[in-house]
Amino acid sequence: MVERYSTFAEFWPFYLREHSKPRTRALHYFGTTLVVLLAIAAILTGRLLLFAALPVAGYFFAWVAHFGVEKNRPATFTYPLWSLGADFKMWWLWLTRRLGPELRKAGVKG
Repeated sequence: MVERYSTFAEFWPFYLREHSKPRTRALHYFGTTLVVLLAIAAILTGRLLLFAALPVAGYFFAWVAHFGVEKNRPATFTYPLWSLGADFKMWWLWLTRRLGPELRKAGVKG
């Protein structure tokens, strides 16, 4: 039976375990960074069509990571909003060099 999570706090360690490989996380970081840059470019240039590229940019790299590297099913399919929030949380913790302790708490090595 698949475990169901009722809070983001319960979901977060699961999310990190689903991103246990450094290459998986790196592809997520790349995709999330691209999403942020595209959003900024859309706002600054007024080219609002760039917003249409956000899901493609974000999900392409994430799904390559899950299906090609991690060999698991993206949590987005079951927890779409929590996964989106967790993507940005993981990205921000990585950028601010605070992800390591979170990974260790979730039982992820390196």
